[in-house]
Amino acid sequence: MARPHPALPLAAAFLAAGAALTGCGAGAAAGSGGGAAPEASPSAQAAAITVEDAWVKAVPAEDGMTALFGVLVNDSGQEARLVAAATGVAGTVELHEVVTGDDGNPVMRPKEDGFVIGANGRHALEPGADHIMLMELGEDLEPGQEVEVELEFADGSTTEVTAPVKDFAGGEESYEGGGSHGGGHDHGGAEGADGAEDHG
Repeated sequence: MARPHPALPLAAAFLAAGAALTGCGAGAAAGSGGGAAPEASPSAQAAAITVEDAWVKAVPAEDGMTALFGVLVNDSGQEARLVAAATGVAGTVELHEVVTGDDGNPVMRPKEDGFVIGANGRHALEPGADHIMLMELGEDLEPGQEVEVELEFADGSTTEVTAPVKDFAGGEESYEGGGSHGGGHDHGGAEGADGAEDHG
């Protein structure tokens, strides 16, 4: 009486498993080959933006906050939107606008939708107007220092700007955010900031 050959079903099972693995490998290779995104896209918003005349107000750390000013320049034919910023010298960074409060005095508050730089356009960051607020300072900022700030745009792309620290004086705006950042904060017009105007 002939015995059954268990090796035959086992061999068939191994062949089937091998075919399944080969199929998975081919699918994975096809997926990774065609779907990889480039590290940097030529159409990235950050690639089209430069910052002219960037500068930061000199303050002691105990002041708690200062601001970055300059001009955002868009060299592309599409609008860009700055939505966030970060720096190693501040625990919190916010995009701010200045509006007139109920009492008639200027009040600064977060710009929820960010700053839009139109196609081939410019957007000024000025004392008494739109600016980038550096809050929860971890060190004194003295004239002659440089501050590196990373700017993030709506498409997730980023760029860095290096801004010199300068002395200036100007008007006071209240901060609408309340909490530890409430009260007046002087970041008005510049004196000795390379021609920056006094908007305070």
